Amino acid sequence: MGAAVVLAAQAAEGRAARPNIILFLVDDMGWMDSTPYGSKYYETPSMERLAAQSMRFTDAYALPLCSPTRASILSGQYSSRHGVTSASGHQPPQPPGYSFLPTKAPPNRPLLMPESKNFLDPAQYTLAEALRDAGYRTAHIGKWHLGLTRPHWPEQQGFDVAFHCHPDPGPPGNYFSPYGVSAEDEPGGKTRVGTITDGPPGEYITDRLTDEALKFIRDNRERPFFLNLWHYGVHGPWGHKEAYTREFARKTDPTGRQGNPIMASMLKSVDDSLGRILDQLDTLKLAENTLLIFTSDNGGNVHSLTEEDAKTQKRKADDPQLRDWRQWAGNRPPTSNAPLRDGKGRLYEGGIRVPLMVRWPGHIPPGTTTAAVVGPIDIYPTVLDLLGLAAPARQKLDGVSYAPVLRQSGSLARDAYFTWFPHLAPGVAVRQGDWKLIRRFEPRPQDYEGLHELFNLREDLGETKNLAALRPEKVRELDALIDAFIKETGALMPRPNPAYQGPAPENRRAADPLNGWVPKNCRGELRQGALVVLAEGRSPFLGIANLKHQGPVTCKFRSRGASGAGKIQWRVAGQQTFPAEGQVANFTLEKELDWRETMVELPVKGALVHLRLYLPATPEQPVELDWVELRPADGRAQRWDFNSR
Repeated sequence: MGAAVVLAAQAAEGRAARPNIILFLVDDMGWMDSTPYGSKYYETPSMERLAAQSMRFTDAYALPLCSPTRASILSGQYSSRHGVTSASGHQPPQPPGYSFLPTKAPPNRPLLMPESKNFLDPAQYTLAEALRDAGYRTAHIGKWHLGLTRPHWPEQQGFDVAFHCHPDPGPPGNYFSPYGVSAEDEPGGKTRVGTITDGPPGEYITDRLTDEALKFIRDNRERPFFLNLWHYGVHGPWGHKEAYTREFARKTDPTGRQGNPIMASMLKSVDDSLGRILDQLDTLKLAENTLLIFTSDNGGNVHSLTEEDAKTQKRKADDPQLRDWRQWAGNRPPTSNAPLRDGKGRLYEGGIRVPLMVRWPGHIPPGTTTAAVVGPIDIYPTVLDLLGLAAPARQKLDGVSYAPVLRQSGSLARDAYFTWFPHLAPGVAVRQGDWKLIRRFEPRPQDYEGLHELFNLREDLGETKNLAALRPEKVRELDALIDAFIKETGALMPRPNPAYQGPAPENRRAADPLNGWVPKNCRGELRQGALVVLAEGRSPFLGIANLKHQGPVTCKFRSRGASGAGKIQWRVAGQQTFPAEGQVANFTLEKELDWRETMVELPVKGALVHLRLYLPATPEQPVELDWVELRPADGRAQRWDFNSR
């Protein structure tokens, strides 16, 4: 009996020195998608509970897409070093010797762009392997997206227990059982494979992952464990519990920013999962000896299943997912990251800034916040530091430990933080103090302003004012940091495409004859030096996006043709949709055979990013436009001359 007491005391002493680790990762959860971070629409009481017990980070980052973030968490490396730069982990792995920088490209592409690895290299000595070798029992439960084939599954990257499926950009088939997974690969490669098994009909995958996580915690409560709980929510295909969704459909956001009941429902299910994990730790008396890290893999999704996205993806009207989305969400995007700019897949703050809360009772002051700039590369060294384990000599770590920040005993030993993303709107960003510089690889006037975008995030969190032209010395300073980062991490830089035919004016005209203006419920044709607008439905208008004008703004245009009432509607940075009321300026056009100028004052408050020009055109009586001009009160005018095209 005495020996048993001694052994129990020794075991308790060992556990006190080696806490359990839980990494709770949400998919596509934006910075503003919880009440601790300021949402007035979503209901996340478990996240509030965790925030009260944690240190909450206000300036934590991820990559713009999921797989790069996941690879950086497990490797402690920038994406430019480990090579997983896009969300391609569900595609077949490239063969040995594959060149990730192509030698040729179509003649309409100016650059040879690097490709992403479709897998996390098995040669990486992952965080899971480091913890397993230190005596931890390890588990990965949920989305993996770091390799399609068995040599790249979590079981080969340091996890003793794995509950996952492939291919996995989203959940296994759908959010509800039966999930349609197979134990083995089948001919054609279309059947999902992995270790996830079907549950009772209608079982929700978020709940099932939580059940598996709770079982792992119970089974290993007497030894130190590392649990990777990586949820599929709130990623598409938008499986949701209708009982929750119905409640949120009755609710409105007082700020007018968020309001998608499907997203709110899915977030509530994730929040329920977190609550069950916290309760389990309390019940088993493990909370005091468990380090819990809560974060997301990229910024909130503001693009999927909007009207524009549905058309781009050519979804059919009878698509069940689209019908379900329209029933509950209308044309609302999944979420809004306002006041941050843009969202998932972009280098602006809305695409890369994420929630991060870290709890370890007795070691991390509860209910505290920090503005330390950290990212997924830092989790690996931070966990090892908190455990008193040395960084492995065999693994190159780009991250630094933020344990001193958590303990409030010091600051980060880093001058700048980088985000490498050579896809979509490709570029690289650096954050140093309040300053952020984005260097683009190619000009895209409709997507961003110039090859360099410089922002002061303390003064301009929404990234509405590009200061590159006003602060050239700061651009040079941060650009030099990017050059050093590229060299040090071995980033594959884009190269000029030798087959590129050049941006000939006729090519530009053929690709975009209206120079960015998009006709809706109407047809726009260039005839004899004018843009002729013919109605094809009710409320015809011309839309123009990707504007960057600080309000107020004056709109002038030269027109002739049909008479009647018109209006101009706009949205500003931070608004993902056009407000139902307000932000409209009216005008009247008289029937004119000769050209006449019209000037409309737009009382824009904030940064104008998107405008709609409604014209009194009919199928029989068009409106012709000679030119349109937008002139902000404190900046240079932007003008579209249709007579010069």
